Amino acid sequence: MSWSWEYAFGAEEAARTVPRAFLTGVEAKADELVRVAEALYIHGRGHEGADVKGGDVIVPGGMFTYQVVVRRERVFVVQIVYLGF
Repeated sequence: MSWSWEYAFGAEEAARTVPRAFLTGVEAKADELVRVAEALYIHGRGHEGADVKGGDVIVPGGMFTYQVVVRRERVFVVQIVYLGF
């Protein structure tokens, strides 16, 4: 399995309603988070213990919240907030 990211919960629905430029920023930052997680957790599927804490990332126009699930080798975007700034 290889590290990747995906939308979870209501974030997928929210992604359909926000401007494409904002969504491009979210996706670029999610790609960066995947690269970081992959570097930190080389043997993700064999990880023991609790998953790492996620967080919030500010992008032009708003922010998003993510969670890392190491044993699934996934970064989940769980919430998108478009503020239009």
